[in-house]
Amino acid sequence: MCKIEDIKFNEGLVPAIIQEAETGEVLMLAYMNEESFKKMLETGTTWFYSRSRQKLWNKGETSGHLQYVQNIYYDCDGDTILVKVKQVGAACHTGEHTCFYREIKREK
Repeated sequence: MCKIEDIKFNEGLVPAIIQEAETGEVLMLAYMNEESFKKMLETGTTWFYSRSRQKLWNKGETSGHLQYVQNIYYDCDGDTILVKVKQVGAACHTGEHTCFYREIKREK
């Protein structure tokens, strides 16, 4: 069971990998502070800390593309979390389902 005391907020933040619960597709990476982590636990939707705007934001609050939390995991060091969600609409601000839609091709 994940408790907030188990999470290491290095410099006040922890990276959060957001994954589609049903398919396993990685949707995005964002950062949480302790307040956004608690809001996620309270509301059942994802909340993040915007490093550029210096404030909390609820994913999908304006677009309607909410993320409903299904499961929360943390890694062996407690310094990264994995949030499995039910994604409504696009996860990416570009309108793509995932933020990871661009591929870098290796030369063979």
